[in-house]
Amino acid sequence: MNTRVAMLIHDYYPKVGGAQSLLRAQASKLCARGIEVDILTRGVAGEAAFEKIDGVSVYRLPAPKPKALASFSFLLSALPLMFRLKPDVVHAHEFISPATAAVLGNAILKLPMVVTPHRSGPLGDVQRLQNRSGGAYRLKEIRERANALVVISREIGEELVQADFPIERLHDIRNGVDTERYAPLAEDEKAALRRSMGLPVAVPIVIYSGRLALEKRIHHLLSVWPGIRKINPDARLLILGEGDQAHQLHSMATPGVQFLGAIDDVTPYLKAADIFVLPSAAEGLSISMLEAMSSGLAPIVTAVGGAPEVITHQQDGLLIAPDDLEQLETALQQLIESDAMTTQLGRAARDRVVARFSVDQSVDALADLYRTVSKQNSQ
Repeated sequence: MNTRVAMLIHDYYPKVGGAQSLLRAQASKLCARGIEVDILTRGVAGEAAFEKIDGVSVYRLPAPKPKALASFSFLLSALPLMFRLKPDVVHAHEFISPATAAVLGNAILKLPMVVTPHRSGPLGDVQRLQNRSGGAYRLKEIRERANALVVISREIGEELVQADFPIERLHDIRNGVDTERYAPLAEDEKAALRRSMGLPVAVPIVIYSGRLALEKRIHHLLSVWPGIRKINPDARLLILGEGDQAHQLHSMATPGVQFLGAIDDVTPYLKAADIFVLPSAAEGLSISMLEAMSSGLAPIVTAVGGAPEVITHQQDGLLIAPDDLEQLETALQQLIESDAMTTQLGRAARDRVVARFSVDQSVDALADLYRTVSKQNSQ
């Protein structure tokens, strides 16, 4: 008999982001393992209230503005839908309205719940609730009702322990990516791909992929880019994504910078690039970073969230301090000036992800967790 899981997430495809990409990759593979998945997410203008994506049922619930009304409306719609779907487990992503909906599902419908916090630090799930009015009560409800919490980084796990979450309910399941889809190309294939995309063949290409949000510190990347162009006037910087910082960041663009907006499939852009950069002030375990590493790119990443667990400095990437523009520029210069170092780090980065962070590993662990939680509830 299949286990049915209702996934609650703030945004889902066609919205682009790390958590969305992760859940989409996991959902279809979970179905192949006998886990029936329903996605419950906020509605998007122009998108159907219900559709099948990759064989997975996606329900988009009303979420009219302003923000408080959107959260309340989501909660009111999610509860009767959970009653109708009768999932064996509810899995909420982030400690915001999805987790609150899961708490209600547990309290009223007696549905067992799993929760995944996706970020750590001042902007992360635990600290945001601790610093928000009424947040302490919501954190207490999650702590008391969650059957299990998925821990995607050591830093998040430490925050949960400090917030008195029972350690026996914490399950280390790291994010994973499809290492077959995100795989490097041979040099001749890469050159042909660049030509087909209108990109120069014989120049270093740096890429950022993710939300255009303040905590991502893309403005730091744009600030140091003119210095990079002085050492290599042909270098390109591709910025993929959208967000509330888009207008401000566009105004900072200098020669060699291309804003490509929201890209449905980042795969060809990663395969065409050489270096991935993620200058964030806060992260959980970045899916964009794992996708880039799996694609054979040399990563330059701030040492926040789960990045230090993935990358060993100068072995399979370069770790830099957050908000340190000098380190950011120096790391970019190092790789742009050394094809050999870029190639070496890129190969090691791919090996690291294949060995430890494949989506199949995360999906196997999640499927086991859902079955265990479901059985605990039936006993």
